[in-house]
Amino acid sequence: MTVSSLHKKEFYKTLLLIGAPIALQHLIASSLNLVDTLMIGKLGEDAIAAVGIANRLFFLFSLFIYGAYSGGGVFTAQYWGKRDKENIHRILGIMMVFGVAFGVLFTLAATIVPRQILQLFSRDAAVLDLGVQYLRIVAISYVMTAISFAYAFSCRSVHKTTLPMVVSAIAISTNTVLNYILIYGKFGMSALGVEGAAIATTIARLLEMLLLLIFIYRDKEHPLVGPIRSYFDIHKDMVVNVVRTATPVFVNEATWALGNVVYFIAFGFLGTGAVAVVQIGYTVSDLFQALFMGLGSACSVMVGNAVGNDEKEKAVMYSVTFIKITVVLSVFIALMLYWSRPLILLMYSELGAETQKMLMASLAVIAFYQIPKMYTYTMIVGILRGGGDTTYCMFLDLLSVWLVGVPLGFISVLWWQWPVHMVIAAVYFEEFIKVFVTLPRFFSRKWIHNVIEFSYQEN
Repeated sequence: MTVSSLHKKEFYKTLLLIGAPIALQHLIASSLNLVDTLMIGKLGEDAIAAVGIANRLFFLFSLFIYGAYSGGGVFTAQYWGKRDKENIHRILGIMMVFGVAFGVLFTLAATIVPRQILQLFSRDAAVLDLGVQYLRIVAISYVMTAISFAYAFSCRSVHKTTLPMVVSAIAISTNTVLNYILIYGKFGMSALGVEGAAIATTIARLLEMLLLLIFIYRDKEHPLVGPIRSYFDIHKDMVVNVVRTATPVFVNEATWALGNVVYFIAFGFLGTGAVAVVQIGYTVSDLFQALFMGLGSACSVMVGNAVGNDEKEKAVMYSVTFIKITVVLSVFIALMLYWSRPLILLMYSELGAETQKMLMASLAVIAFYQIPKMYTYTMIVGILRGGGDTTYCMFLDLLSVWLVGVPLGFISVLWWQWPVHMVIAAVYFEEFIKVFVTLPRFFSRKWIHNVIEFSYQEN
């Protein structure tokens, strides 16, 4: 089954409308993150490792709120299928409460016990000192990020993706310029090193939040705009329904994020060079995966819109087409990443010879895993979650990460004593498990759940 000729024009128009701005946003973000890593890399392997492990806390925080917001996004997408703005405002209010609460908790942890957190990943005193300097400053931006994410996620679900893309591009470009000025001390400023990078990131995230709010509320016709009370006119039954559906998504993202943080702990046993290699490898991987972030987001919204509008056959047709697109593009991207390895090494010429060798091998492994990894991303985040099958996704990620990825990661480091590229291969093996498990689920159609039916029955 594929998209019929009747729906082809509608499919690709909506895909480009939603997916292209998100993909471009991620491409810009990943490109400039790569530039930032190059800038920090000029300070040495200790600096790369320090910023890498400090950003593990932000990675954990961002996926916590990503989980909470993705759960809310299922409702927003399905409500938008019925053009129900009032309930969209209520969902946004619920998302904001949870997001800001997480932001406060993570900020307190990062400012009160930063060294204790970073010691989970490294015992190198020089790396820890630099990491603490960075973390205490950048933690100020967590609440700002929670607010920005809530509006950006909601914009995606109502097909308003251009604004978050433009605002993100402005903020990230500002971050890059400020990094250049503050890290190296340009234009009369003092050279602040990793502290300069943290200040630049914090200013950029503040700018992103302010611009997003200003431009959304200047447009009185924007689906997210309403009186303050409309965001908090929340019925108990709605909260229960949202929490029941969103909790599996949150647990899904939280456990997956914790698993990836634990992966970094395993990498830490291999030394500072290995941590720097993994940080660079993940940054490069994000750049090549940008296209799939847009594809997965568009899939989730389009499938959610169809399910919310009781168009189950359309949801299935869309899903099949997204799977085919993902498989073809993932093969192409994997080859591009593999062939780009020598160029990437040239950009990190300051690294030692052994570290460069580790990076070359690690990028080859990361390239190979793009194919199963991007397939499972589209299947889980786009199709199953967009269809409201959040509990199944939770258990799938929970079991694959903690019963496959984490044990293999530590066994390969502590028992088999493998090099870093083989450890990456071990922890990524979970992706193959998910490939074979998700296919029967998809064909069963048990993943299609209209989560907003309850709300309308109550009304």
